[in-house]
Amino acid sequence: MTYRSLVGFLLLVSALLLAGCDSNESPTLPPEEEEPPPSDTTGTGDPPSDTLRVLADERGIEFGTAVAADPLMTNDTYAEVLAREFNAVTPENAMKWSPLRPSRDEFTFADADSIVAFAARHDMSVRGHTLVWHRQLPNWLTEGDWSREELITILETHIQTVINHYEEEYPGQITKWDVVNEAIVDGGGRRNNIWQETIGDEYVAIAFRAAEEATDSDAKLYYNDYGIAGGGSKADGVYEMVSGLVENDVPIDGVGFQSHLSTQYGAPSDQVLADEMGRYEELGLNVAITELDVRIPLGDDGEPSEEQLSQQADYYTRFLNNCLFAENCTEFRAWGFTDAYSWVPDEFDGEGAALIFDENYEPKPAYDALIETLKN
Repeated sequence: MTYRSLVGFLLLVSALLLAGCDSNESPTLPPEEEEPPPSDTTGTGDPPSDTLRVLADERGIEFGTAVAADPLMTNDTYAEVLAREFNAVTPENAMKWSPLRPSRDEFTFADADSIVAFAARHDMSVRGHTLVWHRQLPNWLTEGDWSREELITILETHIQTVINHYEEEYPGQITKWDVVNEAIVDGGGRRNNIWQETIGDEYVAIAFRAAEEATDSDAKLYYNDYGIAGGGSKADGVYEMVSGLVENDVPIDGVGFQSHLSTQYGAPSDQVLADEMGRYEELGLNVAITELDVRIPLGDDGEPSEEQLSQQADYYTRFLNNCLFAENCTEFRAWGFTDAYSWVPDEFDGEGAALIFDENYEPKPAYDALIETLKN
């Protein structure tokens, strides 16, 4: 019993005796006041001395993750770890065409809004993802027989409606937009998608100009793609396209390096990655690590080995280090943070464990390595 509880008990007994109370009932004691235990934010039973978010704020870098709407709204642990560890988010799927625009004249913002509203409540920036892509398109769009002019109108209307919605409802919350996603194939040429087939090469510039026209804020406009961090034909193809946009005064602010890696295939060297980032700096553009994950081939028991986890940690820190050293990189985002909700097992058979927390939100060696990298 605390001191205050003891005093309350003695006063109560004294009052009953003075009143000549002859009841046989024991007086009700006030409940003991207990100090709530510290929140276990590390998975070890101890509160952390540092978090990724705290350290990233100190370094002046956006340290973010992709976020799924369903666990954010239904899983308290998911939301707690997200708010604790990250200062930036990217809607994983909620802003893509299919979930966002079920018909030509209908937009459904509820899931995407839930992510942006969470970010607003927790002082997190948002990367809008993505305004133009060849996947996750609704049937009404892909099955339509559109003229070039009709599809340009549909594209411009979509971009302007989405950007205007967030500038009106959540002003200043979305600081970057992935305007065009994955327009280049592995060989370096243009991807043959609905936009390319019907509109032609110009669809990329049309999208960026529509985004600039709709944007009244300081939000930056990015091109985003995978497989460009390690050089090669695709990286050259993206650079050639982006260089052309800059030369033609198309409003583009940066390039996103998705960086979906595997311990099975290795990662770019520091020098190659620095060179790829550096040539965009020469164009006056920013770069960002936008979708980093490091998947692991799993054995029969479904568990990664210590060696694989160590290799994974090395890849995560290699990309963070290069971003910290590059003057034109101020943003580092993983594509999810807990294996409980990772896209990898569904996309890559036999691979998984790609993120920095396991399915039980226990931090992996990659988490500890990122902490040390931000500290040092």
